[in-house]
Amino acid sequence: MSTEFGVTLQSGSDPAAFARLAEDAGFDYLACGEHLTFHGPTTNAFISLAHAAGVTSRIKLVSAVTLLPLYQPAMAAKLAASLDAVSGGRFTLGVGIGGEYPKEFEAAGVPVTSRGARTDEALDVIHRLLTSADVSVDGRFTTFRDVTIAPRPARKLPIWIAGRRRAALRRTARWGDAWLPYLRTPEQVAAGRVEIASLAGPAGWSGRTALFAFTTVDRSGDRARTMAAERVGRTYRQDFSAFVDKYLIAGTPAECVARLREYLEAGVDVVIFRIACPRDEADAMLRLIAEEVVPHLR
Repeated sequence: MSTEFGVTLQSGSDPAAFARLAEDAGFDYLACGEHLTFHGPTTNAFISLAHAAGVTSRIKLVSAVTLLPLYQPAMAAKLAASLDAVSGGRFTLGVGIGGEYPKEFEAAGVPVTSRGARTDEALDVIHRLLTSADVSVDGRFTTFRDVTIAPRPARKLPIWIAGRRRAALRRTARWGDAWLPYLRTPEQVAAGRVEIASLAGPAGWSGRTALFAFTTVDRSGDRARTMAAERVGRTYRQDFSAFVDKYLIAGTPAECVARLREYLEAGVDVVIFRIACPRDEADAMLRLIAEEVVPHLR
């Protein structure tokens, strides 16, 4: 399969207009993340992507990411199956464990220290609910009898696993159709892929690698790097100026193409661009990426 490219919904944008723009620009995926509460406004991925599904016809949809430990697993399975149904089979469930903002776990009544174990259990439960009828579960966090989710996806619903630590790589090896790394160097991505294959055992792992790439492209490379550091630093509440060249895609179109080629050589199959710029520049930057970055990498 050839390399694919996606873009995340821009915070504060009209989701319908941005979704149509991404589809018209030729992107393969439209992604959306979520937080229950965070430093700034965020939406819910299922709701925003369902809205986007209604105004598009081709572009695939991926939650990048659903904070799975904040959901009761049967509810997450129902939402995923429903979104896949209303989108005509275009949905991919991307999951992560979160934890960088403990207040949202407190608000949901979920101990932040349990997020990894809850995610492990939820992935198993969701897989069973989306592939079988009359499912019974007696788990640490989930107990029910004879539950069927209908309609179920017509094909195996793709699941992408986000994360950088060994636990995330283990989840990817067991449940993931793709690994979704972020803030990783090409070398770290390559090493992660090797570790996932090792964790998968003799059967191996044939999944894809979908890079979540904070990206700022500008005719001025210096302006792009300054903007990227400021926007991503604002998201994570830390100084990112020392990490731009290491973890972000920032620079002129040619500079970004060169850096992304390093990731493709490391085994990346999908690039999800998280455009890091002010809202009033996002549409133009999306077009610049579509016209002067992506064509050199397909």
